[in-house]
Amino acid sequence: MAIRLGDEAPNFTAETTEGPIDFHEWKSGAWAVFFSHPADFTPVCTTELGRTAALQSEFVRRNVKTIAVSVDPLESHKNWAGDIGDVGGTDLNFPIIADESRVVSNLYDMLHPGEGDTSTVRSVFIIDPANKVRLTLTYPKSVGRNFDEILRVIDALQLTDAAPVSTPVDWVPGGRVIVSPALSTADATERFGDVEEVKPYLRWTPQPTV
Repeated sequence: MAIRLGDEAPNFTAETTEGPIDFHEWKSGAWAVFFSHPADFTPVCTTELGRTAALQSEFVRRNVKTIAVSVDPLESHKNWAGDIGDVGGTDLNFPIIADESRVVSNLYDMLHPGEGDTSTVRSVFIIDPANKVRLTLTYPKSVGRNFDEILRVIDALQLTDAAPVSTPVDWVPGGRVIVSPALSTADATERFGDVEEVKPYLRWTPQPTV
């Protein structure tokens, strides 16, 4: 069954490169980036996991835990870890789930449709501390993910959770934001100080400190 935004992220238990986990317990109180990769020892996946390892300090600063999954066995993941470190320049520092039974992949609808195999698509789930799914992305096997974009989305979600604003097209942290339609211009001015009304429904303000 497809997972929609706002759904509770399905819980599971699994073996990982860092030992057995209960997913909800493992991420308790934190955000999570949960992503799948088609197979170990493949070029695109190696670059992606290497990039994730290199960005760990950025994820930690945002109270985010990262975890990957594929249908390859645990021993394969452990053997692959050296290549991930060599290519990305940082040792593997987050868990990879061994999902040989496909239980987790099926639970999150990650198996590739129409490909004639049981490998996982490049799915990404951003899950908040309340275990709600806040973003889903699915890439074809041939296209690597952009983890700078994943960090940008996390920044936007955390900002808009904390203040009555939305982020506009191509927003990056530090850029101006849109005042929520639920807030009057007078109340927005009182709260944010600087409010520019372009249309009655579109009002800009500098990114607030939260």
